[in-house]
Amino acid sequence: MTIADGANYAPSSESRPVVNPGEFRFAVAYLDHGHINGQVRGLIEAGGELVAVFDEHASRRDQFCQRYPQARVVSDFSEILEDPSIHLVAAAAIPNLRADIGIQVLEAGKDYFTDKSPFTTLDQLKRVRATVERTGRRYFVYYAERVHNEAAWHTGELINSGCVGDVIQVLNLAPHRLAAETRPDWFFDKDRYGGILTDIGSHQVEQFMTYAGCCDAAITMARVRRSHEYPGLEDFGEIAMIADNGASFYSRVDWFTPTGMPVWGDGRTFILGSKGTIEIRKYVDPARAVPASMIFLADDQGVREIDCLGRIGFPFFGQLILDSLGGTEIAMSQRHTFKAAELSIMAQMKADEQTW
Repeated sequence: MTIADGANYAPSSESRPVVNPGEFRFAVAYLDHGHINGQVRGLIEAGGELVAVFDEHASRRDQFCQRYPQARVVSDFSEILEDPSIHLVAAAAIPNLRADIGIQVLEAGKDYFTDKSPFTTLDQLKRVRATVERTGRRYFVYYAERVHNEAAWHTGELINSGCVGDVIQVLNLAPHRLAAETRPDWFFDKDRYGGILTDIGSHQVEQFMTYAGCCDAAITMARVRRSHEYPGLEDFGEIAMIADNGASFYSRVDWFTPTGMPVWGDGRTFILGSKGTIEIRKYVDPARAVPASMIFLADDQGVREIDCLGRIGFPFFGQLILDSLGGTEIAMSQRHTFKAAELSIMAQMKADEQTW
């Protein structure tokens, strides 16, 4: 697991296949973001069979194949689209291109699993929604800060058990390491990455909706800061929302993880419930443990520290595979997937009115 580099963060767990060998075949395309490694690893650990890869950049493709030699290299994306044995295409393209690639995949009769953010504009979302309705295929999104983090995932299970009662507020702090020298050109072009709230903010909105159990929210505040050093980059953002069930939300996202921090970000979540509280320390327990995936729960029974690292696994990927094969919505509903993206884009649009 690469804990210092958020762009290539790809946690692993023991294999927990939900299908037999060959029952779920998937391909990979457009390797623009390192998150593709987390997407692929999760699917393989859940029993998926990686069969093909496409990328226009030979060096990037070759590096991927060194890690996953089972992937057959194809010279044209159409070879993947036209292969009837492939159930799903996983991709991590430049953000503003993800929707159009997904539409191609859906129209080819396959499901699509894209890195977040899944869209950079509401028009892209509108077109994908229409394609999903027309084709009946699924548009999955890798909201990794919850689905690929054991403490974040287990927190949802705890909330569903009722141990903290009704969720009143969710507070998310999501610092990230910039590592500017490792970033591609598109990372600094807002038209291509969509803005900080559209990008890493989408993770936070998805967590809020999951923990609060809400279907929609009203944006009460959104603000971003332009980098003083890198034109086109937003290095700080914040969002506040009120859900349709009354729960409130605040999130801070930024690119200011200090160089001395041993992980790419000290991500934390604080949840206030009517019967208890939860704090999640997702990646590090500062000055105590690194890596870490910790929950601190206070409820009617007392105070507990729950170490999740290596103990919970990543059930999302197995659920995704079964959803793809069976047409169910266990991992994440399509409505939830789209609404999290929609709210983050709307927050970005609101923030763009008063960037500082």
